[in-house]
Amino acid sequence: MTVCLLMICLLFSGFGNIRARAEESVEAPKELYARSAVLMDADSGRVLFGKEEEKIRPMASTTKIMTCILALENQEEGQVVTASAYASGRPKVRLGVREKEQFYLKDLLYSLMLESHNDSAVVIAEGISGTVEEFAKLMNQKAGELGCEDTHFVTPNGLDESDEGGAHSTTARDLATIMRYCIMQSPCREEFLEITQTKNYQFSDVEGKRNFSCVNHNAFLDMMEGALTGKTGFTSDAGYCYVGAVRRDDRTFIVALLACGWPNNKGYKWKDTRKLMEYGIAGYQYRDVWEDVTLPEVAVLQGVKEERPYETELSVPVQVAGKEEIPVLLREDEGVKVSTDVKDSLKAPVSEGEVVGSVRYLLEGEEIASYEVVTTEAVRERDLKWALLWITRLAFL
Repeated sequence: MTVCLLMICLLFSGFGNIRARAEESVEAPKELYARSAVLMDADSGRVLFGKEEEKIRPMASTTKIMTCILALENQEEGQVVTASAYASGRPKVRLGVREKEQFYLKDLLYSLMLESHNDSAVVIAEGISGTVEEFAKLMNQKAGELGCEDTHFVTPNGLDESDEGGAHSTTARDLATIMRYCIMQSPCREEFLEITQTKNYQFSDVEGKRNFSCVNHNAFLDMMEGALTGKTGFTSDAGYCYVGAVRRDDRTFIVALLACGWPNNKGYKWKDTRKLMEYGIAGYQYRDVWEDVTLPEVAVLQGVKEERPYETELSVPVQVAGKEEIPVLLREDEGVKVSTDVKDSLKAPVSEGEVVGSVRYLLEGEEIASYEVVTTEAVRERDLKWALLWITRLAFL
């Protein structure tokens, strides 16, 4: 009986260890339909998974996330926009605007993001910048500010076009970076999320002559708990594209996919997005990587301390200036390297709080945090003035 119980305990113990090891070894996706893909930590901008993430490709209507955020940031309150002949001639998918027809720009942002209407994108662009060409300059300027060096915008809707700067294109990394700006950094991030999370929206032209209804085609909003936002896209050159975000607990993940199949494989982008999101959720957790670094005192040359005037070899204590918590999204097998760089010596006088070095936290060779090392005491210089004062003091004593 005792032997049987022991065997049962060992058996269950073994299963427990197997389960624990399985939970620790979350593997990155090995096969994806998308030719280019990225899983990004939205808080830090760090790429957690990449597949040809820096390959330049067309991005179709995922372009419209940039159009939307720029319109939100640059619109006037209650702005009315007028459809041009050029806008009314844009190909499907379209709202069906008519030349000289007027709309509230705010309404067209729902048409843009829910239904992905190409003519609405042009009306918005012309309303903000006067022409599509000028709006494209604004788009490229913002891309540059975000560090998206491999992105070139030609149109506000993502149709396959080129200009003297090249083809309308981006990379999966850049596309994820733009989405990160839209939902985490832009002053209009809440408005962006409100629009892209709306399921249905109705509006009319300014004169109330025609009514329109929009339905959100981002099916991913109902596929995963915590789905935040997203934008689909398709052209014959780009294939199916997608960029979206999920928030779970205190973690926010962004997925960007380019060239994720062609007809009749419309569902590939949802499979890839789910696979990448689930990998991020299962494999990455926040860990506090702060370390209490022990730092030696720094020698002070030509210094003096009033309480020990005859002592010539002086040193000053130092400490790390900063908070004692660094949360970083990490896999179980990842770690952070701590690097210290502190001066060997100082020349008096030394002030309290004087910067004498730094402590850097490195993840995969990239700095993720840095703190100054400062002195905690002041040291006076052993100069002629001090010597005269000391001699005078001794004489009176």
